[in-house]
Amino acid sequence: MTDAAPSTDAYRVLARKYRPATFADLIGQEAMVRTLRNAFEADRIAHAFVLTGVRGVGKTTTARIIAKGLNCTGEDGTGGPTIAPCGTCDACRAIAEGRHVDVLEMDAASRTGVNDIREIIDGVAYRAASARYKVYIIDEVHMLSTSAFNALLKTLEEPPPHVKFIFATTEIRKVPVTVLSRCQRFDLRRIEPEVMLAHLSRITDAEGATVAADGLALITRAAEGSVRDALSLLDQAIAHGAGETGAAEVRAMLGLADRGRILDLFAAVMAGDARGALAELAAEYAAGADPAAILRDLAEVTHWVSMLKLAPEAAEDPTVGPDERARGLDFAARLPMRVLTRAWQMLLKALEEVATAPNAMMAAEMAVIRLTHVADLPAPEEIVRRLTTGAAPAAAPAQPPAAPGGGPAGMPRGGATAPARSVAAAVAQPVSAAEPVAETGPLARFQSFADVVALIRARRDISLLVEVESHIRLARYAPGRIEFEPGDGAPPDLAARLAQRLQLWTGVRWGVAIVGSGGAATIAEVRAERRGTLHAQALAHPMVQAMLAAFPGAEVREVRSPDLADPTTAPLAPAADEADEDDEWDPIDPFSEED
Repeated sequence: MTDAAPSTDAYRVLARKYRPATFADLIGQEAMVRTLRNAFEADRIAHAFVLTGVRGVGKTTTARIIAKGLNCTGEDGTGGPTIAPCGTCDACRAIAEGRHVDVLEMDAASRTGVNDIREIIDGVAYRAASARYKVYIIDEVHMLSTSAFNALLKTLEEPPPHVKFIFATTEIRKVPVTVLSRCQRFDLRRIEPEVMLAHLSRITDAEGATVAADGLALITRAAEGSVRDALSLLDQAIAHGAGETGAAEVRAMLGLADRGRILDLFAAVMAGDARGALAELAAEYAAGADPAAILRDLAEVTHWVSMLKLAPEAAEDPTVGPDERARGLDFAARLPMRVLTRAWQMLLKALEEVATAPNAMMAAEMAVIRLTHVADLPAPEEIVRRLTTGAAPAAAPAQPPAAPGGGPAGMPRGGATAPARSVAAAVAQPVSAAEPVAETGPLARFQSFADVVALIRARRDISLLVEVESHIRLARYAPGRIEFEPGDGAPPDLAARLAQRLQLWTGVRWGVAIVGSGGAATIAEVRAERRGTLHAQALAHPMVQAMLAAFPGAEVREVRSPDLADPTTAPLAPAADEADEDDEWDPIDPFSEED
């Protein structure tokens, strides 16, 4: 018993069966075809071409058509180079079948080295065996090594007249500019949706299959402008539906959720309906849709609605059905752009989380919850309008008793913080009961301890300033004399360093002594108490309470006031009357203000 001989009519996939044989069959590349037609007619054919574009737009196919056009002899054997090869002469048939001895195709992805290029360099010296031109087609040329590119440069710049080079690549930026400058470049475009739909429809009719228009639209959208991808998906769809395929079968084949259900999910999310959105997400997941695909579809809808808001004519996309078009235009009319852009950013983040989460569905559910939670947040301008018109939310807490000024207790009219005595003023007066005698001479401008603190700040000694404000509990002050009780954690040499710096800056000896008790609160403690008071006053203000009610879970983290500035970040410009002293700064002095 012998094995049956293989059939000579073996099935060929649609991408190969319907590969264009002439430029008339090539779709979506009119600009390139026009340029090549003019070049052939004027006999201005370049010696090297580079074709670039995304996958499946016809780069290798175009290279073979050019090779056939260069070597076609016509049906009578007397023709010359033509833009419309006959397809019947020996050269055309041999090139189409990939067996022509003078048309050499090389895959640069597997032959990347300089030795492979050396074979080409050695071969270009010999004329074509049977064709008019010897044509070298190098696919994925960007994969060649740097040495291989360098070896090819001289031959590529000045090849023999009987040699033509055609390069194809998807990564044009990886091709050295020295190579590009020696070639005529053509950028093959993605195929437009309407052109792709018409092409798929023609092939479906030629195959005697039936694929719903919605199904072809899904295939066109999934192909992203690639003819090869579209034909591969069409081949699979015809087999999936056994010759009669609807949109549901195509959607199931692609693992996509129903577009209408995606719009339902989008509507629930934009309406802030968390329960409804989660139920719809669960239903689509149960129907077989991948959580990541659902979020990608949501992001696509968000982008599409944003485009419709800016350019309503984008709704005329032939891959979009009438119902989907009407719903998209409705979303664009009702949703503000800030909501759409916020949803887009959150969906991008959610897609990253789904890709790394141990359970993709849980990550998708949390993303939907976040989206619905922020959907009904009012716009900042709406909040301001409500607050300024007095339309505060009903859930706002009871207001404190009004102060005579018209606002709540401790707050002036208009909501501004009441002018507060500066922290330095809290320690401005001497602690002793007796009034100090007015000082004259070098210490005349240091009538209070606050003046000493101001001097330290003006001298930009941050470390000493922080120590003074945090650890000195002032017991007694007079110009030239400071007595203080050290706070917890005070450096043991604080008194000595303070006296030394003051003497250096004022030219007068200062007495700085430590006492065991009787010190007042430190400047830092006074500032902290003041901050707490301001925080309480802010919380009691009706506008702040309205804000907290409008944003559940929000809280007041910080209340800023000029007299509560952090000494480590506040500007430390010197006083005007110390400008002359600053000019005398000594870079060698270890106790200068620039330490």
